[in-house]
Amino acid sequence: MSVSDPRKIIIFDTTLRDGEQSPGCSMHLGEKLDVAEALEKLGVDVIEAGFPASSEGEFKAVREIASVLKKSRVAALCRCKREDIDRGYEAVKDAVHPRLHIFLATSPIHLEYKLRIDEETCLVMIETHTRYARSLTDDVEFSFEDATRTPLPFLAKAAEAAVKGGATTLNFPDTVGYATPAEMEEMISFVRANVEGIDKVTVSVHCHNDLGMATANSLAAVRAGASQVECTVNGIGERAGNAALEEVVMALKTRKDTFGCRTDIDTKRIYPVSKLVSSIVGIKLPPNKAVVGRNAFVHESGIHQHGVLANRSTYEIMDPHEIGMPENELVLGKHSGKHAFEELLSEMGYSLTPEQAAAFFPKYKEIADRKKEVTRSDVDALLSGAFRRRVKRIYTLKDYEVTAYKNSASCAVSLEAEGKIHSERMTGDGPVDAAFKAINSLTGRNFKLMDYQLHSVSEGKDALGEATVKLVFPESGAMMTGKGVSTDVLEASLLAYINAANKLLQED
Repeated sequence: MSVSDPRKIIIFDTTLRDGEQSPGCSMHLGEKLDVAEALEKLGVDVIEAGFPASSEGEFKAVREIASVLKKSRVAALCRCKREDIDRGYEAVKDAVHPRLHIFLATSPIHLEYKLRIDEETCLVMIETHTRYARSLTDDVEFSFEDATRTPLPFLAKAAEAAVKGGATTLNFPDTVGYATPAEMEEMISFVRANVEGIDKVTVSVHCHNDLGMATANSLAAVRAGASQVECTVNGIGERAGNAALEEVVMALKTRKDTFGCRTDIDTKRIYPVSKLVSSIVGIKLPPNKAVVGRNAFVHESGIHQHGVLANRSTYEIMDPHEIGMPENELVLGKHSGKHAFEELLSEMGYSLTPEQAAAFFPKYKEIADRKKEVTRSDVDALLSGAFRRRVKRIYTLKDYEVTAYKNSASCAVSLEAEGKIHSERMTGDGPVDAAFKAINSLTGRNFKLMDYQLHSVSEGKDALGEATVKLVFPESGAMMTGKGVSTDVLEASLLAYINAANKLLQED
């Protein structure tokens, strides 16, 4: 394939399914819808919305996502069981482009110890259930779980069974992150050469990052002829995560000379979507995270700085503007008007409705009054919750007052609910502990704090503080993440706690 005629690589995003399976990454339904719509605007071809048979809540989320998306294919994951396939189809049948995604393990260790079936039974199950799924929809993907630890001759037989059943996409996952790039390239080359009818289906890979090779393995599969890559935003997912969408996409774009491939991803939306997902799941990106990390385009070395000043391409192989990363420069002040604010949001890649922009402008003015000068990083932090229009505010922070001395503190918190103000004062080991106890008392719920993080968004003594809180209902085990932003770190912490509490109360 020549560089002038690049091959299209389908981007299959599983942030809402595999990504949400990361410990502590549960999302509220409204947040799932926000992520799904952001992924569609990003240009993702296939969005795996969830695993409908796993719970009633998951079924409702997949069905809701399927009803709102207009361009992307919506996939529902199903075990190799008729009841799973029926449940999956019921969830996605109203999508503009529905897909059923069936999986069954094929490796000897899974067949013997997990499934307790022999190879012949496995082949019959694959063909039978694929044929049934195909009777419901013309878009069926089959995944051979633990493909990279499956002997290649049997993997080819399994692939042929899926093709006979009518699968339109065959996915070969590195389920436990075991493979090396050379092995992944060998596997894809083998099945493409030895499976009858494989030229009529899409060949896909789904790589995990247990040994840090998920992106490399995905790209090796592309070199061998795979035309779909399954990935997640920021590489979130079970255990060490998945191949990161931003890494795969930018590798294909930056090294088009090597891969001769393209995607339909609007790369200028990569950074805003990365920030959105990071904000929702409460996992702050490491500074050295490839492509979207804070240090990805920072140069500390004097030699590097000299080279970049002379010509950015000396040490930068990507332009930060290509992924929509804003420069951290002073952009607005307390006298900046609404029009300037809206112009900046558009320039930074945010697509807010007029109502959303109007709702966030007073919050910007409040920060500007406290900070005097506002940077793009400040605006980015403020807008981290802009997409959460579907999360109902049961409780709203109205006021708080704190007194503290050494290891003892007292905090009075006032919350508004249904038009009434409720107040409570509690003591604790410190201001934050006392404040959180007061909120628990006001809501009448014993939320358990699982994680609490506080970060500075920008530099200086008036920098915005960004608080992230993970709360759980001890009774049900449900967990939600909340985020709050303020120049006052206690206020940021209160906002984060209330945000998480509101989401849990809606899930209850």
